[in-house]
Amino acid sequence: MDEFWFSSKEELYQRIKPALSAKLAELHRLGYPYIQEADIWNYLIQSKWKNAKNLMLCDVVSDILHVENEKVDLYLKEKLARQKRQAFFQNEVEIL
Repeated sequence: MDEFWFSSKEELYQRIKPALSAKLAELHRLGYPYIQEADIWNYLIQSKWKNAKNLMLCDVVSDILHVENEKVDLYLKEKLARQKRQAFFQNEVEIL
């Protein structure tokens, strides 16, 4: 069996991008059009893989394809709820 070693999370991210794209297509088809590939990745990094050691590539891909849609959705909504939001004011736009 071949083993894969990645020197960075960015390198791993590029390798598993097809799985992320497939999961994203599923999420969009099922009514989650606002979720992005990075949201799936960030959810798994911060929850499922947070304390994981020596993950195999097949396990990473499986986790991506089988992550519960509702958990990614809830993660994103909680993350957005914690962000400070502010109004933007542009001088170029006359609305008054």
